[in-house]
Amino acid sequence: MVAKQIEGRGIRDQRVLDVMRRVPRHLFVGEALQDQAYGDFPLPIGEGQTISQPFIVAEMTQALELTPEDRVLEIGTGSGYQTAILAELAERVYTIERVRSLFINARRVFDQLKYYNIVAKCSDGTLGWRDEAPFDAIIVTAGAPHVLETLVDQLTDQGVLVVPVGSEHAQILTKIVKVGDEIHKTDLGGCRFVKLIGSQGWQEG
Repeated sequence: MVAKQIEGRGIRDQRVLDVMRRVPRHLFVGEALQDQAYGDFPLPIGEGQTISQPFIVAEMTQALELTPEDRVLEIGTGSGYQTAILAELAERVYTIERVRSLFINARRVFDQLKYYNIVAKCSDGTLGWRDEAPFDAIIVTAGAPHVLETLVDQLTDQGVLVVPVGSEHAQILTKIVKVGDEIHKTDLGGCRFVKLIGSQGWQEG
């Protein structure tokens, strides 16, 4: 998976490549799909949500430029796979999932794999986690209609936000670096995520 789908498509951060080899992706999908877990495509995880394809996970993780001292906020725990990748690279990961069944399943896998540096809660991720802010990095694993100012406000100076921005059906993977009162934006290419639901994302219905 790593050699062909990730390194072969341009991911160069050796720490990211190493952790993608190490984390058992098949444990984050249902038993019936475990034989497909290492394919370069998303898979359903229930509740209309998906586990992202490995390349996108690696690309978003590389864009965060994490250090071992970083505190990271993840919006959209989902299966928990991206969370586990972050937990291998950062000091602490705070992750928010709004769907309780997904939250419970992910928490179970975190405990199974002994990820003690993950703090999870079931809530509206579009509001961020103000009580634990600021964060060195924030990652949003669902498509948003625009860059959420609430999340930008919860970044440290020089902090990085990676978020898919666009319509419900197609987005641009966007990297934001906060420098003082300014933000610097880089487009990383097209992507397609399920929509971000919450008070500041796409509304239900």
